[in-house]
Amino acid sequence: MLSSMRTQVGIVGAGPAGLLLSHLLHLNGIDSVVLERRSRDYVERRVRAGVLEQGTVNTLIEAGVGERMLGEGLPHSGIELRYGGAGHRIAFEKLVPGRTITVYGQQEVVKDLIAARLAAGGDIRFEADDVAVHSLEDAPYITFGGERLDCDVIAGCDGFHGVSRPSIPEGVLTAYEREYPFAWLGILARVKPSAEELIYACTDRGFALHSMRSPEVSRFYLQVPADEDPDAWPDERIWTELKARLETVPGFTLATGEIIEKGVTPLRSFVTEPMQYGRLFLAGDASHIVPPTGAKGLNLAVADVRVLTEALTRFYADGSTELLDRYSQICLKRVWRAQHFSWWMTTLLHTFDSDDAYARRLQLSYLDYVTSSEAAATTLAENYVGLPYEAAR
Repeated sequence: MLSSMRTQVGIVGAGPAGLLLSHLLHLNGIDSVVLERRSRDYVERRVRAGVLEQGTVNTLIEAGVGERMLGEGLPHSGIELRYGGAGHRIAFEKLVPGRTITVYGQQEVVKDLIAARLAAGGDIRFEADDVAVHSLEDAPYITFGGERLDCDVIAGCDGFHGVSRPSIPEGVLTAYEREYPFAWLGILARVKPSAEELIYACTDRGFALHSMRSPEVSRFYLQVPADEDPDAWPDERIWTELKARLETVPGFTLATGEIIEKGVTPLRSFVTEPMQYGRLFLAGDASHIVPPTGAKGLNLAVADVRVLTEALTRFYADGSTELLDRYSQICLKRVWRAQHFSWWMTTLLHTFDSDDAYARRLQLSYLDYVTSSEAAATTLAENYVGLPYEAAR
């Protein structure tokens, strides 16, 4: 016999989407329980994205969890596109005044949200075994570790490999997917960043990205084959290749240091429609994946959660399901815009086929256009810093 409890919203997954949803619901007087199969230590140490759009920054501040981000995050008012032996700055402050991005690691956002939820008496169940969702059409409940959680609504915030999306009956969802013929070798190094802003480098050797996590820790990415083994990249090889792809502008020298983490991440685009079934609502990676080139993954999850919070707040205020019914429609408008931007940035900057000279010349031509046309640069800038939430309505 399962022991039973009840809440208003059952949330599967204690990543940024699930934790932020729980906190926003709490601020609106709505109870929730968060179930996470991993340990708290694992969740707080899991290194993921680190670029926050202006809307994400504003959301965290409004939710009362932005104090550490404001103190430790690194605001950036531009990025550099580097190719053909020159660097070209996309100046956000000129092209999209008042909107920037902030570099602040996803794991830091998670730490802040966990601390806020626990301080407010929130119920987060880490290391929850055998999580499963049931009876999605009318009386949803979640089972885990010998317990049963009855709820009005389930939020599936458990990522691409979670249990929520596969629980939807076959034939309900339509999946759209694209896999890319390369991956990113990601490196975290204990070294001061060599530039004040992110550098996106397009070279004949492949793509490279210079990023950062703090004034003392840098983050780098290298385009590698899709099936690459990270063990094939000893530290010396990594620094040699990063220098070859980034030291292409006169006067720029890449600082090197101790590599403290490395791993290979495949690139894919994925969207499932709709993002809801019955009383189950998917958010974040449970419903959509973007290649990291456009820095949209975490930010899309935050946008989903904002919509779901508003819809649930209205539902509990007056019983209206109007916004809940339109949840997928509202979210997918923004999701597809981000999908296109992420695909566009990926095709603009990566080497697809070194033997295709025609495609390479088209790529360089478009880079020239983006870096010489204010209209084209503005399109990049406004998508990169994030479109206003109202634009997705």
